[in-house]
Amino acid sequence: MKVKEFKTESKKLMDLMINSIYTNKEVFLREIISNASDALDKLHYESLTNSEIKIDTSSFNIRIDVDKDKRTLTISDNGIGMSKEELENNLGTIAKSGSLDFKENNKKKKDIDIIGQFGVGFYSAFMVSSKVKVVSKKYGSDEAYSWMSEGVKGYSIEKDERENYGTDVILTIKEDTDDEKYSKFLEDYEIQGLIKKYSNYITYPIKMEVTHQHLKEKVNPDDKDEYETVTHDEVINDLIPIWKRNQKDIKDEEYDTFYSDKFFDYEKPIRHIHTKAEGTLEFRSLIYIPSHMPYDYYTKEYEKGLQLYSNGVLIMEKCPDLVPDYLSFIKGVVDSSDLPLNISRETIQQNRILATISKNIETKVLKELEDMQKNAREDYIKFYNAFGMQLKYGVYNDYGMNKDKLKDLLMFHSSKDKQFVTLKEYTERMEKEQKNIYYACGETVDKVDLIPQVEAVKNKGYEVLYCTDYVDEFAIKMLNKYADKEFKNVCTDSLELDSEEEIEKLKKKNEKSKDMFNIMKEAIPEIKDIRFTNKLSNHPVCLSSAGEISVEMEKALNSMPIDNKISAEKVLEINEKHKIAKKLNELYKEDKKTLKKYAKVLYAQARLIEGLSIENPTEISNLMTEIMSK
Repeated sequence: MKVKEFKTESKKLMDLMINSIYTNKEVFLREIISNASDALDKLHYESLTNSEIKIDTSSFNIRIDVDKDKRTLTISDNGIGMSKEELENNLGTIAKSGSLDFKENNKKKKDIDIIGQFGVGFYSAFMVSSKVKVVSKKYGSDEAYSWMSEGVKGYSIEKDERENYGTDVILTIKEDTDDEKYSKFLEDYEIQGLIKKYSNYITYPIKMEVTHQHLKEKVNPDDKDEYETVTHDEVINDLIPIWKRNQKDIKDEEYDTFYSDKFFDYEKPIRHIHTKAEGTLEFRSLIYIPSHMPYDYYTKEYEKGLQLYSNGVLIMEKCPDLVPDYLSFIKGVVDSSDLPLNISRETIQQNRILATISKNIETKVLKELEDMQKNAREDYIKFYNAFGMQLKYGVYNDYGMNKDKLKDLLMFHSSKDKQFVTLKEYTERMEKEQKNIYYACGETVDKVDLIPQVEAVKNKGYEVLYCTDYVDEFAIKMLNKYADKEFKNVCTDSLELDSEEEIEKLKKKNEKSKDMFNIMKEAIPEIKDIRFTNKLSNHPVCLSSAGEISVEMEKALNSMPIDNKISAEKVLEINEKHKIAKKLNELYKEDKKTLKKYAKVLYAQARLIEGLSIENPTEISNLMTEIMSK
């Protein structure tokens, strides 16, 4: 047997490919099955264009045989086969692709779907094989030849025997090592699992000999159970994926079953979106909107992305570039023959086609959500309770790039009925004289409803949006306006609900009380300002913020793992109509020391109302006891 050497460049490429290009050894089976599928496609095409070729295409198949004793795994097809010259050209020269040549020679024919285009996928077999032998017989030829190689040293080509046209790829699986258990590739269940994972939707049936144990029929009911072993050929793959079928022929139950089987979720999805795009860019997709959040959604382990296929062959388990971050919860598959693959078929090149597919999917999902919000409110509320935070995240992420797409999908609880309301619904029912969209932040709807400033705004007849997620205020600040109405936090010091006359009157009172407030600030220097307010009904005090960062934003930011703590500029506001205002004026005239103690207690009360902790609760407790005992 004469061994031919690979060229120096080919040796380097093979070594690189085996050790570097493929990160996952199991893809070797996908590559060889894809090559077998290409061989069948070529013969099918020839039968359509050459009237002399009479062949029954229904007999086309790919066969997998395992021999544990010989440690061989054989992948066979009854495709077009290869001549001696083609074995030399396609396998003797690494990166020489017969499939690519075939496609180039027939590039005007749009109905050709050839998978293998780079001529290196075949060599992934050497990642798991100590020896690879290819026996092939060209259709229409009487002679068969074999190509054999044990790796980078070289290869040989000899005359061989094969009864019918087609190709056998015989892999001698490596012995196990401490690091790798190659024997798993000789187990039927492992091979079947890889076919299901990567090649489940190859156009042609993939057959294996499968063994089952059946319970023998009893002659006498009292006899012991006996089993018999039955072996038969079984088609392993599903052939036609659900996303390639006509939507009219698919029942909702089939969509749901595919979802649960594919994504291991046994709760029905809220929606599915089945798309077929044609024209300059062709692809199919089946996208699902889940009904609940995955248990690991907010962990480092969670990976976003859609399954990416090329002509039914799985390329990526999760392609993150197909999904914007704010839609990272969607599941689904995308299948396109227009995507250029990289040399290993494991990832795809960053390109305009992928970006176009991603944009199309994003648009489809957003339209589905809009339709759900308008026509199936209960379903949308269920979705929003699970993933609404992601939409708000999408509003302020990337410097608000997506805010216009998402603003109408946002919902907040309302002071009107404590039910969800959209921004459009809020603005459409605003009072005529109302200038702003009012909102308040807190841990729960009930807690927000008890905020003193909320009561004041409601008393004016205005509706308040209740923000209970930490992302709410960040999203609102990024929106800034909606329908030309500014958002206004009711807990800011700039909230003005009174007439100009009332505002001016209060301003004079605060100027007059400036010295008293300065003394009080000596006891609570962390406060930016102290003032009287007339926006409180029954509550004695409240805490408002003076800068861009509100108290709720302070709490949200400080809950994150950051080095420097954030502090909002706080203003202590005192109800000018409450008895406490009169008491403070008396203490200012008679007992400034006690005035400072009152200031500390009032500030502590205001912090508690806002859900903030008190730094020295013992001191405040003692001060309250002292004041109460007088």
